[in-house]
Amino acid sequence: MTVLTVGSLPRYYTDLLYAVQDEGALTPVEEIMRACRSLWISLAVVIAVVMMASAQEPKKEIKHVPIKPTSAASGQEMYKTYCAVCHGTDGKGSGPAADALKVPPPDLTALAGKNGGKYPALKVSAIISGEEVLAAHGSKDMPIWGHLFWSMSGGHEGEVQQRIANLNKYIESLQKK
Repeated sequence: MTVLTVGSLPRYYTDLLYAVQDEGALTPVEEIMRACRSLWISLAVVIAVVMMASAQEPKKEIKHVPIKPTSAASGQEMYKTYCAVCHGTDGKGSGPAADALKVPPPDLTALAGKNGGKYPALKVSAIISGEEVLAAHGSKDMPIWGHLFWSMSGGHEGEVQQRIANLNKYIESLQKK
């Protein structure tokens, strides 16, 4: 490959090259440099815009707070206090904290529908108590309520069972008809 320099070009071409430069035009090397500079500036602007856009979206996170005591006799009160933040007041999995979870909370109103039309009371009780493990259950996102109910009741097994039964009964009342 032969590289031409200004000194190696015929006089006509060098005169033409200098004439073009005198009129304010850029040499080919300068044009390439300008194009590269424009490309880098454009790329930097795009990266800055993307970073600003992602920084403006606040990351949702789960705020862990001490458990608030509720009446063991009210499944509805326990659901609204402990479950609705993730599962939503309607049980469809659209609570205010749902977007911050790695695993979306299930639609609790569809449990019977997914079980041949029969509400799976024993399975739900086992999940609440921690006897049956789910992907999200027992993680830092969803606690095992049986352990928390145990500590809340001061170790009274009867109260723990009452809480689980009443919460389970309330979740059953949410099922789609």
